[in-house]
Amino acid sequence: MMGQKIINKLCIIGVGLIGGSLARALKKADAVDEVVGAGRDVTHLEKAKALGVIDTFETDITLAVKGCDMVVVAVPLGAMQFIFEKISAVITDDMVITDVGSAKGSVVHAAQSAFKTLPKTFVPGHPIAGTEKSGVEASFSELYENRRIIITPLETSSGNAVSKVKSMWQACGADVVETSIEHHDEVLAATSHLPHMLAFSLVDTLAKMDSKNEIFDFAAGGFRDFTRIASSDPDMWRDICLANGDALVAMIKKFSDDLQLLSKAIENNDSAYLEKTFSRAKKARDEFCEDKK
Repeated sequence: MMGQKIINKLCIIGVGLIGGSLARALKKADAVDEVVGAGRDVTHLEKAKALGVIDTFETDITLAVKGCDMVVVAVPLGAMQFIFEKISAVITDDMVITDVGSAKGSVVHAAQSAFKTLPKTFVPGHPIAGTEKSGVEASFSELYENRRIIITPLETSSGNAVSKVKSMWQACGADVVETSIEHHDEVLAATSHLPHMLAFSLVDTLAKMDSKNEIFDFAAGGFRDFTRIASSDPDMWRDICLANGDALVAMIKKFSDDLQLLSKAIENNDSAYLEKTFSRAKKARDEFCEDKK
């Protein structure tokens, strides 16, 4: 889609890793004419402009979205309703609104509270991409290449709005799929939110031990690989936990039950259970990696 303009004027509210990488990718694909950045921190926005990620910026959200045909809300889940309230008075029929939040039920609830009547141009979305880094300086144009973007269109979402959101992400090299809100939140609780909880919890447990310095000194590559995501933004993950609480708690309980069985097997020298569990996990992981190739 190189050279095909999809968006005339794009507003990214929250120019961090996700929003900044989107802007970079669209610019690289020549798919957007102008990118406006919006946020509260002028210094941060000035940095984004100096890096060439955005063309202009506004700290007034209402002014930032005026005249835009695409608005991407890339703020923490806890700030979604505030942003939607700010833009509710200036929405037009040709202004498509989407987001990048990782708990869609929470986002839709925030939109309903702010808009009262959901706009036909509102299409919730979530890129399954990212790193443990944050901030616009961590953004890069290849973040979405060959990565999956999930959109969860509502009954109120117009076909044109859905098509435009799809085209935007496809211009970044992404694979776009549609799911229901409920299915998205259940799957992400299992595949993204739970792993982050495990990484955060493990590092925190070890950090509270008296021998923590020696433990971390002897940490090998496997420990670093497994706990890399514990370097993610704590504020963002606090919001995710609260926003997708029901599905996440269910997954934590399921994992906790299986971990108890594993602990009991070790205690009872049950080698058959251990081998069966490890073999099943290896087979599933190997097949997953092969499919991704």
